[in-house]
Amino acid sequence: MEFTAELIAGYLGGEVAGDPKATVSTFAKIEEAKPGALAFLANPKYEHHLYTTQATVVIVNKSFTPSAPVAATMIRVEDAYSCFAKLLELYAANKPQKKGISPLAAIHETAEVGEDAYVGEYAVIGEGVRTGKNCKIYPQVYLGDRVVLGDGVTLYPGVKIYEECRIGDRVTIHAGSVIGADGFGFAPDEKGEYHKIPQIGNVRIEDDVEIGANTCIDRATMGSTVVRRGVKLDNLIQVGHNVTIGENTVAASQVGIAGSSKVGAGCMMGGQVGIAGHLTIGDGVKLASKSGISNSVPDGETYMGSPAMPGIKYHRSYAVFRNLPDLSAQVRRLEKELARLKEQAAER
Repeated sequence: MEFTAELIAGYLGGEVAGDPKATVSTFAKIEEAKPGALAFLANPKYEHHLYTTQATVVIVNKSFTPSAPVAATMIRVEDAYSCFAKLLELYAANKPQKKGISPLAAIHETAEVGEDAYVGEYAVIGEGVRTGKNCKIYPQVYLGDRVVLGDGVTLYPGVKIYEECRIGDRVTIHAGSVIGADGFGFAPDEKGEYHKIPQIGNVRIEDDVEIGANTCIDRATMGSTVVRRGVKLDNLIQVGHNVTIGENTVAASQVGIAGSSKVGAGCMMGGQVGIAGHLTIGDGVKLASKSGISNSVPDGETYMGSPAMPGIKYHRSYAVFRNLPDLSAQVRRLEKELARLKEQAAER
């Protein structure tokens, strides 16, 4: 389908600078766009692409002032990034939707599959499972006994959800993720041999959560491991047993949260953050990439480093330890000078 710049601007509440009748039929990055494509510019470091792009229409911020002529038609909006995302959402929502239940799926006779569902080949839906409306269960998904899915859930190929877990509305779980595997619970005996502690809890994921590929969320020893509403988890994340992650928290790839820790609402965790067990991370906390968290963190703090420390303290420390080679050489020179002075004093 083709859309004019005028129509797009009307939808976004923007202003057209250029040809209002310019038409686009696809999306592209500004540096790769061809004629007929719609692109956007939000980050100033990509501005130079605006003057060479072949895109027909480019969405820009209202505050942006070009420093050279722009061949493309521009649509000026308050926030170019969020407006472009809004258009992508509209595009995705209008793509053809998968429907129907494959005869190659294995669905237990006691399971209840909601209306307008898609169930792909070799999906397995266990005893007593209940799924809501408009769920999409891609090939080779496994739903253990008595799993409950809300409305509009999407489970991509190879997702495994163990028994008794609860998934809210509009949750998306990407390929290969495992929800509800046993938590890492073992107790040593007097001989030093480890014995498994049964994990009899479950995982509860609330509404509007998105979980990346190959992420693992362990079931609770007792009670529930809980992922609150609006949480977004990247690929390759490990969430231990009895962890709670607060609303609208986001975590980048390879974050690991050990058992029984509580992460607050509105937190941001960079890649490879590690959180030790039984800690409390307050609301609105920011943890920089590769931070090693060994103590609880108060609300609103920014921590970085391993072991992690408050951001201001880390930057002050970094100003010192990045110069350690020079400081070490200086200390050795001073030691030699001190030794020489002592020799001179002894000779007098």
